[in-house]
Amino acid sequence: MRRLRVLAAAMLVSVAGCGCAQVAPSAPVTIEQAFPAIDGHFRTFQADEHIPGLVWGVVRDGRVVHLGASGVQDVETRAPVNAETLFRIASMSKAFTALAILKLRDDGKLSLDALAETYVPEMKGWVYPTTDSPRIRVRDLLSHVGGMVTDDPWGDRQQPLSEAEFTAMLRAGVPFTRAPQTAFEYSNFGYATLGRIITNVSGRPYDQYISAEIMKPLGMNATTYEVRDVDPARLARGYRWENDAWALEPAMPHGVFGAMGGVVTSANDYAKWVAFLLDAWPARDGAETGPVRRSSVRELAQGLNFPMNVERAALDGGAPCRYANTYGMGMNAGRDCDLGFTLGHSGGYPGYGSNVMLLPDQGVGLFVFASRTYAPTSPINRKAALELHRAGVLTGRTLGVSAPLAAAYQAAGAMYRAGEIEPGRTMLAMNFLMDRSAENWSREFARLKETAGTCSIDAPINATGALTGEFVWMCERGAIEGEVLLAPTNPPAIQALSLSVAEK
Repeated sequence: MRRLRVLAAAMLVSVAGCGCAQVAPSAPVTIEQAFPAIDGHFRTFQADEHIPGLVWGVVRDGRVVHLGASGVQDVETRAPVNAETLFRIASMSKAFTALAILKLRDDGKLSLDALAETYVPEMKGWVYPTTDSPRIRVRDLLSHVGGMVTDDPWGDRQQPLSEAEFTAMLRAGVPFTRAPQTAFEYSNFGYATLGRIITNVSGRPYDQYISAEIMKPLGMNATTYEVRDVDPARLARGYRWENDAWALEPAMPHGVFGAMGGVVTSANDYAKWVAFLLDAWPARDGAETGPVRRSSVRELAQGLNFPMNVERAALDGGAPCRYANTYGMGMNAGRDCDLGFTLGHSGGYPGYGSNVMLLPDQGVGLFVFASRTYAPTSPINRKAALELHRAGVLTGRTLGVSAPLAAAYQAAGAMYRAGEIEPGRTMLAMNFLMDRSAENWSREFARLKETAGTCSIDAPINATGALTGEFVWMCERGAIEGEVLLAPTNPPAIQALSLSVAEK
């Protein structure tokens, strides 16, 4: 109920005839007001972290609303970076691989719950760490619970590995760090294996399948997995900061491990991907317009119940907050204490660092690409998102009020006004008066009226679902917060009504 209390506290100015309160008008807020602060954060970050080239972007409701760029593509030529400059985005590539697996599932080509060895026969001879270990499913690879060891430093250097070399590794088997399905542990090897699954099931090399079936339909025509195909005049060369100087990292060619981190893209292209992902929310009627179904895109947020809690800096320098997070499929899904539902991924690679953060309930996404080895882009991208929060533009999408919820809310108001349940009796579910008697409800209505005084009960209800809603009634001596919960009956009826005087 915290959000309702905040709403009630913001109600000011009396209403004629009631002595109640209403919201004071305020100047409209625009997202553009946050851009100068966001740009300042990224430029300071670039200088502090010794990053040659940096680009960042904000996407909202399907369109790019802001792009920023600073620095150079090449420290020798000093050519500036821009929205068409191509960066390697490292592990942000995993979401493309995950969505390709989901698309093949949608097409009836594979099952997420099938054993991975069904599609990669070389895995059949693997020796598992215990006699009771479950064999790895496709789903386990997607969510990094296959029991394989974290392999970022090693995996990042496997980019050029050939198909034949990978086949030999698969046949030899891998050492396990634990039994599958017992804990999250980030595995680039696992995502390379998903790439092999895509190749075997689709009959095309995984990069060609993803490009043809996902990237090209989105208009990501400059995006590739092969850095050697990129015009050098458009490539952000990757560097590491070492001994107080930039050292050029080798541009590793395309190979098997590109499925975990090989995508090369520009800000303009990647913004199309961000817009496509965000368009999957909210669930709704209507034709599918993307290369993969909206419901399948939303599955990227589904983890396997291996939560991780990390500390995040709080808004405006307050105390750090705990951030609940789990790895879904190619994306980290979390509940941020300031930003709400987030979906994102960082990328770290020799020569590059990157991050994307989606705020699906807001229709907003932010991303940043950097041309320095393992540039720590995640905190600065979140800081940019917090600027949008601070500016007041992250207000969320408003759910439509269903006819049953509207009727139930009207019945709740009628009962309160009458001081008894009779006006709404026909709207009550069978449990309602079993849980609390009609006489007790009359006493409760009287108590609330005595405490809060006359209330204005025509405020709109805020739908939190088709069968649930919250509201605030402004009264002579404060406010009443309420919630309505309907039962899963046909037609829906009121199973619970909560009314309480708002805390001051």
